Amino acid sequence: MIIPRSALETDRLKLRLHRPDDFAACAAMWADPAVTRYIGGKPLTEEEVWARLLRYAGHWLWLGFGYWAIEEKATGHFVGELGFADFHRDIQPSFRGIPELGWVLAAAAHGKGYATEAVRAAVAWGDDHFHGGRTVCLIHPENLASMRVAEKCRYQEFHRTIYKNHPAVLFERLASH
Repeated sequence: MIIPRSALETDRLKLRLHRPDDFAACAAMWADPAVTRYIGGKPLTEEEVWARLLRYAGHWLWLGFGYWAIEEKATGHFVGELGFADFHRDIQPSFRGIPELGWVLAAAAHGKGYATEAVRAAVAWGDDHFHGGRTVCLIHPENLASMRVAEKCRYQEFHRTIYKNHPAVLFERLASH
């Protein structure tokens, strides 16, 4: 089991494990229709956000990888979250057992390049910890901004499918070493 003892840092961001005091900021982010438009299509309740946070902690504990909270270094403000998971999605083709990278940013953080910066840091961590293995990500086909982030970080589209009655594009990436 690999639980990071320190945060990942970029020029502008700190990626750290979630804390209970992140709940209010997470709940506000996930309640925003602009944030959830391409992620399930509806805002989340506080109960759903709490379950999500507990699932993140469980990933680190059981699988040795999970999600980080993203905060701005300059302000300490929570701006989103990203990480790797194995959600055991009921999707075809199946990618169970393959780390799935996901990211979400609060609307106020959109358009600042934070997603690409954070994804690059997470991908570098994944390259070191998944020993050259494949990672995947699932993106709604209308989420052009996230598709651009994935492509900038060397993810390539490999399949289009349906997930929970929504169209989805699957991307994959092989580690750089």
